[in-house]
Amino acid sequence: MKTAKERMWERMRTPRVMTSISLRIPESVIESLKEIAPSLGFSGYQGLIKSYISQGLRKDLERLDGSQVQALTESLRKQGIADELISAAIADAGLKSA
Repeated sequence: MKTAKERMWERMRTPRVMTSISLRIPESVIESLKEIAPSLGFSGYQGLIKSYISQGLRKDLERLDGSQVQALTESLRKQGIADELISAAIADAGLKSA
């Protein structure tokens, strides 16, 4: 299974197919997005919305990947594997311990 970092790099390397969606957002939120987008380096509010979604997605993917490491760690402990060996394996794989 690929890590969140690997999936993110894969998405960045390949052309992404875009799709249109309809999303109901309060007018006041849109106005706020339009106001702050230029100061954050975005030409419009839609790019800022996409950025917010991407940030949240990356954060959640990292958190979920961490929980998988935690589940594996707990399972290995139940099998009698020493914490030192588990930590070494996690480090060797380049994963974050949960």
